[in-house]
Formats: sequence, structure tokens, C-alpha cells
Amino acid sequence: MKAESNKKKSIKGSSEEQGYVWTATVGEKGQIVIPKQARELFGISPGDNLLLFGDRNRGVVIPPRSRIAGLWDSLYGEETQQH
Repeated sequence: MKAESNKKKSIKGSSEEQGYVWTATVGEKGQIVIPKQARELFGISPGDNLLLFGDRNRGVVIPPRSRIAGLWDSLYGEETQQH
């Protein structure tokens, strides 16, 4: 299933971009396509394991691996080194 608009929209801060917004569509099998620009920006490659956190009030977040490196390594071991 093709994702809707994958165009990047920047959220402007006072002196630099602070974040990005993309849209994606959930397919029939529950899969989403991470927009190409997001994959490139965050170094996400096919076969990478991503950790999703969810909160009923705040939604789902996929933090950069660098932010959770210690947790990631303790859960998955050293074989999942960053690219």
C-alpha cells in the first residue's frame, strides 16, 4: 500500500530546525512505510530493528538508536552496532 504524502515539513525553531513531520499510511497487515527522507535522515536501513514506545495519551515514538544505545545493547547485544 502506498504511503500518503511523504513530503517533509520542518518545524522551525528560533535559530534552527527542531523537528520534522511526515505522514504514513498503515497497510492492511499493520505495516507502515517510513518515508525515504526520514530513513535517510536517521540512518534507517532495511532489516534494522526499531524500538517503538507507546503511551495511550501521547502516542507512539521511535527514538533514535543513539538516544537509547545503552538500553538497546543490554537488550539485543553488541551484534546490533550502529551503521
